[in-house]
Amino acid sequence: MSKATTIVNAKVFDGTTLKDWTSVRFVGGLITECSVASAAQEGDEVIDAAGGTVFPGLIDAHVHIVSGALAQSLNFGVTTVLDMFSKPDVVARAKEQADSRPDVADVRSSGVGATAPGGHPSLMYAPFPTLTAAEQAEQFVAERIAEGSDYLKIISGTGGLWPSLNSGTIKALVVAAHARGLLVVAHVSSTAGLEEAVSAGVDVLAHVPADVELGMSLIERIADAGMAVGPTLATIENTLGEQGGAAVAEDPLLADALGDAWVHRLTSASKGFRGRAMPPYSRAEENVRRLANAGVTLLAGTDAPNPGTVFGASLHRELELLVRCGLSPTQALVAATSQPARVFGLEDRGRVGVGLRADLVLVSGDPLEDITATRAIEWIWRGGSACDRGAFVASAAEAEQLDAFDAQITKVVAAVRERRAVGSRTHSRRLK
Repeated sequence: MSKATTIVNAKVFDGTTLKDWTSVRFVGGLITECSVASAAQEGDEVIDAAGGTVFPGLIDAHVHIVSGALAQSLNFGVTTVLDMFSKPDVVARAKEQADSRPDVADVRSSGVGATAPGGHPSLMYAPFPTLTAAEQAEQFVAERIAEGSDYLKIISGTGGLWPSLNSGTIKALVVAAHARGLLVVAHVSSTAGLEEAVSAGVDVLAHVPADVELGMSLIERIADAGMAVGPTLATIENTLGEQGGAAVAEDPLLADALGDAWVHRLTSASKGFRGRAMPPYSRAEENVRRLANAGVTLLAGTDAPNPGTVFGASLHRELELLVRCGLSPTQALVAATSQPARVFGLEDRGRVGVGLRADLVLVSGDPLEDITATRAIEWIWRGGSACDRGAFVASAAEAEQLDAFDAQITKVVAAVRERRAVGSRTHSRRLK
């Protein structure tokens, strides 16, 4: 029988609220007791939290997995990642790794997302299945399920920059996915795309548009439908010219566990798209603030490994940005624990409670008062196994894959800049 571990003298945030418990005991990967007094029994490994805070393992609700992603995520207290577009072979390897190793994060994935031929993210990946008509929706969904997808990703309108699915096809995909019991996530990069996805009845909206300020009528539709939004501000801030990557690299609580190569990657990330054709980042934060004020469910996700982000560490930046948008630290932590677990049907995690997975993080401070205290990590347990933290060093193969991903991102950046510039020039000529 596995040796039990008991945490004592702790504050305990259970994924929704601060409890009056001071002790959590777990054995065999499951939590067996949560109590006001010490739950320690003879023979237990006892961890004295010394007043620190225990909370559920973090869930990054938006990543794109590459080699090393799961190990690096766990290194920063992210015990589960939700992949939002990867090829089937990549997903299969990641799930096999997560099933066989306690030293990496767990993973769920959409597999290949639904998009039009030549649509986003064609520049990012080798050829993958696409569709052109509503009649193909049922087959597309069935093929994704056969490949092991846990939910469906749809690429909604992309502001006219790339070919995209029509509204009828998006609606047919949602109907087909829901009929097969799949949650539907929609990538949106413009307000028009957001409206299209909302009208189609998707479950989760990925990214927050910054092209215009979101109107209250649209926000109320999102709230009334019970849709969740994963803003991915940690990527958007870099995309729109802010230096979020440098902010992560310059925090010693994060940098010490990153390693020099990753610190360099963050600090040398692209300056972003800022220019005449790009919207201000402040509008993205304002739109998140408006969504939060309307009671819309928000999910913490990073969109790593886009430039200026890194697996694990950037989720702590996302939490900081959500608080900057008006969320309380408690609400931000909910967005990275119980909320994504509820939305994605992960019933065994995202909370601290008897019978749930022992995915736990212990920090020395109080993140319910200061959200950056999530970075002061003392212990991480994934399925009851303690994580041996250390600066993540990518293998040669992992570094090569990440370099290839960055090269593809550079192509996308160049294409977006060019297409936005052309659109801006065309618009100016029409006004003359």
